[in-house]
Amino acid sequence: MSILKTIRINHQIRAKEVRVIGPNSEQLGVVTIGRALELSNEYELDLVEVAPTAAPPVCRIIDFSKYKYDQEKKERKVKKNQHVSHLKQIRLKPHISDHDLETKMKQAIVFLSKKDKVKINLMFQGREMSFRDQWKAVLDKVIAQTSTYATIEKQPLAEGRVVSMVLAPKADK
Repeated sequence: MSILKTIRINHQIRAKEVRVIGPNSEQLGVVTIGRALELSNEYELDLVEVAPTAAPPVCRIIDFSKYKYDQEKKERKVKKNQHVSHLKQIRLKPHISDHDLETKMKQAIVFLSKKDKVKINLMFQGREMSFRDQWKAVLDKVIAQTSTYATIEKQPLAEGRVVSMVLAPKADK
């Protein structure tokens, strides 16, 4: 929810007394809401409640449309700079060839470079369950190929017919 939807202006302000800050950032003191509205009319600007939780609430005499534009600009900048981390999954088999593993690891490195976490799932089928000791060799190769790009967030864990581990991108220095 946008912060602008909760901001009260002019006659929407409910407090009896407010601390008023003038258009040039000067303190005008604590006055009644009626007097604060008169002051904003004298400057031909809006009375905007900027700190409603303060005692008494703080209001500024400013041009609300300009204030709204500046707040939206700040929100857009914050939104642009944030990154939502996703969990990407790569499925492997215990008898994977070296070239196929290399191809899968290239894809994992792409995910890691985009700051996404990667979950490596090593799937066992049928009689492969009797050769469960092979998964260590495959996961060691995975760790070796991604060590410069990732750290192990969750150690390899066997869950039924699947052995999984999670790789997280390394923090930038």
